[in-house]
Amino acid sequence: MMTDATFEKVTLSDKPLYGPEKLIVCGFAADAQPKFDIVLDMAGLKQVPLVWALERQLDTRLSELTALPPGAGRGESSALPRAIVVAGITERQLQTLMAVCRKAGMKQALWATLTPTSETWQLKELLAELLAERKAMQNQ
Repeated sequence: MMTDATFEKVTLSDKPLYGPEKLIVCGFAADAQPKFDIVLDMAGLKQVPLVWALERQLDTRLSELTALPPGAGRGESSALPRAIVVAGITERQLQTLMAVCRKAGMKQALWATLTPTSETWQLKELLAELLAERKAMQNQ
């Protein structure tokens, strides 16, 4: 998880993560969105508002994406890298969601938590950072 552009292990705390309760989701085809809804339900997070980020929002700051109305972008396919940015849920809920995604066989996603630093970033900056982190981890 990103905190000021560094990797930080997520614990099982019940303290909410930074930001408003929201998931920013990238890289899902329109027909895969209902499957992710099922995963959220299985994780007990059906109530968490979702924003489906699209290519035209690459220059948009994360703070602006979290301010979009729930369901924004639904029904439109996204060719962005598959990524899930979480805000406002607890670390325990995040761990549960990640576990359910793995068990459901969902395509691997890049994961990030919103931070005071990352919320000022454009979506393209966050995705580039996450892709670089994944590459560095794979090269270790």
